[in-house]
Amino acid sequence: MARYEAAIDHAMLAGAANATGDVFFQLGMVYSTGKDAPPDYVAAHKWFNLAAMRGNREAVRLRREIAEQMSEAEIALAQRAARAWLR
Repeated sequence: MARYEAAIDHAMLAGAANATGDVFFQLGMVYSTGKDAPPDYVAAHKWFNLAAMRGNREAVRLRREIAEQMSEAEIALAQRAARAWLR
């Protein structure tokens, strides 16, 4: 439950017009680590993708690592979610 509460707090920050790649990166970390709940690689990939678009280089590396553990369908889902979030 704590992971989801943290994600909600971060998501509110991410929704701000001036959100940085670091905010998105932190969301990717929340969903990729599985500390308080099972990892959600689709959500993590989405947030790392958005962080990478905002210039976070570490997000590029971690997105690639997570993608190795995902199916092509899951990657496509994460990419669609990132595009949808940008709208």
